[in-house]
Amino acid sequence: MDIEIPLGKRTKKYRFFEMLPGILSYGAIILLIILSMVNPVLASIYLLTVILVAFVKAMAISYRMISGRNNMERATRVDWSERLNDLENPKGAYTRLIDKQSKKLLYEQHLENLRLMAAAEEGYFPKPSNIYNALIMPAYNESIEVIEPALKSVLDTTYDKKHLIIIFAYEERGGVEIATTADTLKKKYGKYFHSFHLVKHPKDLPNEVIGKGGNITYAGKWLKKYLQQQNIAFSDVIVTTMDCDNKPHRYYFDYLTYEYITHEDRKHLSYQPICLFTNNIWDVPAPMRVVATGNSFWNIISSMRPYSLRNFASHSQPMDALVEMDFWSTRTIVEDGHQYWRSYFYFNGNYEVVPIFVPIYQDAVLSNGYTKTLRAQFVQLRRWSYGASDVAYVGNNIFNKKRTTKFWPSVARFIRLLDGHVTQACIALIVAFGGWAPLVLNSEAARSVAAHQLPDTVSLIQQVAMVGILISIFVSFKLLPPRPERYKRSRNVLMVLQWLLMPIIAIVYSSMASYNAQTRLLIGKYLDKFDVTEKTTVEMNDQNRVQDKKKKVFRASSGGK
Repeated sequence: MDIEIPLGKRTKKYRFFEMLPGILSYGAIILLIILSMVNPVLASIYLLTVILVAFVKAMAISYRMISGRNNMERATRVDWSERLNDLENPKGAYTRLIDKQSKKLLYEQHLENLRLMAAAEEGYFPKPSNIYNALIMPAYNESIEVIEPALKSVLDTTYDKKHLIIIFAYEERGGVEIATTADTLKKKYGKYFHSFHLVKHPKDLPNEVIGKGGNITYAGKWLKKYLQQQNIAFSDVIVTTMDCDNKPHRYYFDYLTYEYITHEDRKHLSYQPICLFTNNIWDVPAPMRVVATGNSFWNIISSMRPYSLRNFASHSQPMDALVEMDFWSTRTIVEDGHQYWRSYFYFNGNYEVVPIFVPIYQDAVLSNGYTKTLRAQFVQLRRWSYGASDVAYVGNNIFNKKRTTKFWPSVARFIRLLDGHVTQACIALIVAFGGWAPLVLNSEAARSVAAHQLPDTVSLIQQVAMVGILISIFVSFKLLPPRPERYKRSRNVLMVLQWLLMPIIAIVYSSMASYNAQTRLLIGKYLDKFDVTEKTTVEMNDQNRVQDKKKKVFRASSGGK
């Protein structure tokens, strides 16, 4: 079946599914308004039902947040390099470790993997020494100050660098600066890896939106030719796409390779680390800290829900699967999340995402100036929210006579996808203002006991839900990297007080960004360009401020000329 996103005019069915998230998100608000005007009691029942469902979800989220954080803590304490080495000789390692009765629980799953591998026929499970990891790092116009720390973190991983292939995929439209940066990085770090390649993605290729998908697909096709020249089997290569500001955990590639080897149906799996937006969390403004922490929480929570886990940002997939399905989509600005659905339908539903419980650290949004940072954050969230475009892609492939996946499991996935986008758009508005709707919109509501009690009832539920906020504050401090010396201890207080912004952030950023994206789909005004999030550092901003001050002094001394 055709797994590509349609170009140009859509069919009526496809357009219906594109409009569906917006229809439901706006409809949820409109229904509350209509019920408030017609019947305050029905409005109260509707509102309380929505809020109670959201409350139950919030409690489940808090539980998964704690469990996910504990899983991550345990995974980061495991020496995955040692475990990967054990897979080279599983029979010998099993014999050696089975005697460690005092550590049996620690090694239980590892022992089971070794037992199965030792009993299997030769060659059924690949050996670590035969596996290569290929890292594709896409870049547009980021500075070397942003990219180099990420490359250093890759170099600091425990994985054998002679089995790590680096592809620095940069954009032609990025100009001379990014090309110069690429050459500098290769000269400085190329000698440490199996190989280090620069792949320039040409601009204005046909059937491509301006975005990351076209860049990494072009790099993937280049990698395909390289591996053929090197006589390296596609099935022996794991490909990771990682933004150029991302820093993988030191055990990431060992852990990833371990999971790849020990899973039998490895071609139909992809691997998702926990993305934490904490690289520069101490440096960004308070609203961005709240957004970044919330995004980190969501990735931790998602790792605890394998049935709904999706590709996000940095992720890994076998090269043979990528070659077979022609890599990533070049027609969407949300190629990461879309890759799940692209793979799901290509492999007829036989596809899953395996959680990797160690983090890849990413930057929170920080631009040159407070106002620019606030705007950049909204643009980033709007791009992520444009994942609602997958609703049409999924619905069109499920409700189709040529469907190749099982109907009901696919419908369940479709409902979870749709519910996630609709909830993200409207729930914050309903919780914040819904309790007053009947009293404000219906003059007869003054005589309704239900309408008068509704704000108090909603407020009580919100107070109970504060438990979730307290859990969030506790977990957020556990995730924080060490406080930089340039900040005083008083900044810890700000890290707590920032959560007072949560209701405002939920509405202004999460809700409004979702409505913006869904409105575009509703009226057919598509986002056809990947709005790159400007990446900078505190040091770079300080330099810019000094330069701006010097320019002002110069203009003043020269009479403003």
